[in-house]
Amino acid sequence: MDRLHAGFMPPVALDPASETPLYRQISVWFQRAILAGHLQPGQRVPSTRALAKELGVSRIPVLSAYELLIAEGYFQPFVGAGTCVSQSIPDAAYRPGKDGLANAASVAPESNSRRAVSRRASGMAGAAQAWLGRCRGCTDLEHFPIGIWSKLVNRYARKISRDVMGYGEPMGYGPFRAAVADYLGAFRAVRCDPSQVLVTTGAQQGLLISALTLLDPGDEAWVEEPGYPATHQALRAAAARLVPVPVDREGMQVACAIQAAKHARAAFVTPSHQFPLSVTMSAARRIELLGWAARHGAWIVEDDYDSEYRFCGNPIASLQGLDSDGRVIYVGTLAKVMFPTLRLGFIVVPKDLMPSFLSIRSAHDTFSTSVLYQMAMTDFIREGHFARHIKRMRSVYMERRESLMALIDAELGDVLEVVGEDAGMQLMALLPPGIDDVNIVTEAHQAGLRVNAMSQCYVRPPERGGLMLDYAVTGAQAVASRLDVLKAILHPYRPRQRSISAA
Repeated sequence: MDRLHAGFMPPVALDPASETPLYRQISVWFQRAILAGHLQPGQRVPSTRALAKELGVSRIPVLSAYELLIAEGYFQPFVGAGTCVSQSIPDAAYRPGKDGLANAASVAPESNSRRAVSRRASGMAGAAQAWLGRCRGCTDLEHFPIGIWSKLVNRYARKISRDVMGYGEPMGYGPFRAAVADYLGAFRAVRCDPSQVLVTTGAQQGLLISALTLLDPGDEAWVEEPGYPATHQALRAAAARLVPVPVDREGMQVACAIQAAKHARAAFVTPSHQFPLSVTMSAARRIELLGWAARHGAWIVEDDYDSEYRFCGNPIASLQGLDSDGRVIYVGTLAKVMFPTLRLGFIVVPKDLMPSFLSIRSAHDTFSTSVLYQMAMTDFIREGHFARHIKRMRSVYMERRESLMALIDAELGDVLEVVGEDAGMQLMALLPPGIDDVNIVTEAHQAGLRVNAMSQCYVRPPERGGLMLDYAVTGAQAVASRLDVLKAILHPYRPRQRSISAA
């Protein structure tokens, strides 16, 4: 029999107060661990002397348990090599994951007590969770300079120091924060220095930290309608009251927001590239929003979503760069430009707020994401690879977007209306009124098509649904074939088909 080295073994649970003898508790625990797959056939188990010492009992009950397990065929002894889990356990009895180890020692019945969670957790389930589960892998990695990135990582991995292996700076690796501050100043017109940059695991953590730092339970917060579902999740986690504000071609309608909740504590916006409509907030709306925040002592959280991928002219300057009253918190991420598992984002915080933001961040995570990746990313930015990669991917995504828009206009123009066509990694197309976009999305997912329902971006039910088509991970040749799938799904909803049927 092939014998495996002793692996990690879950701790044996004993109940000294139980009427069940100790040897029987030990034998029952091993039986259940084997049948549940926690101990593998051929795996060596501790010696009776070692297990007795670990459990703090005499060796006699352990010897009795092992003898029983050997007799029942669960254990197999080897002279000079210890005792192993038998490989002759019937397949019918071996059910990995079937039985847990809870209550194995006392063999107590399952509890009937209520397993309640907080109202906050219950309220966060639903459409936004489904959305988050579908928004994975939306970056094209085929064009990523993996060779350059690997060299930069290896540059530090080969000579890694104990400092890098420790917790590191709570705010993040200093040179990385300096590189981020320089990049944001040059390309996004963000006014900051490294002391204002707080490293996060991504934009989602930045939004959550911002909500928890700025808002008390019950505080009102403006959100764009439609808006980013993960922002809604962050605000609900902070027990805030969401105030949905309609979005038009100039962005969030600030006048409507003031009328609905003038004394709201914060506004969460995507001004440079609105999600999901891709519109840009006008200069007049930006000034109006900043003025409201200054007058009422409110905060603005700017989620700079997809701002690097603007296809008409240069990227729009940040809202934070216009702020003269220190009211804007800027949230960004590198996952959209680099790759999702990089887990690097940042918050640009007014200096007087940094202690509060750092306290909330420390409550969730004692230090920032991998220092090794922060070091590699610092060089990736400093040596110009980051800017070149953005430029390359902007061209790739623009070509795919134009191809998809042309095909929609030619073949689905009677049922899909494209909006916000000049930026981003996804395309928003509105459906005719009365069509349930969630049903369309369900069919699309069953057919293997990457698409999301716009209605999931609303706090209140929308009058009109839409589809968000992800083209970033779709090669140019695959765009047409995927559109054919969408054509088949939308076939029953096309006006021409309805008129023919009626005739």
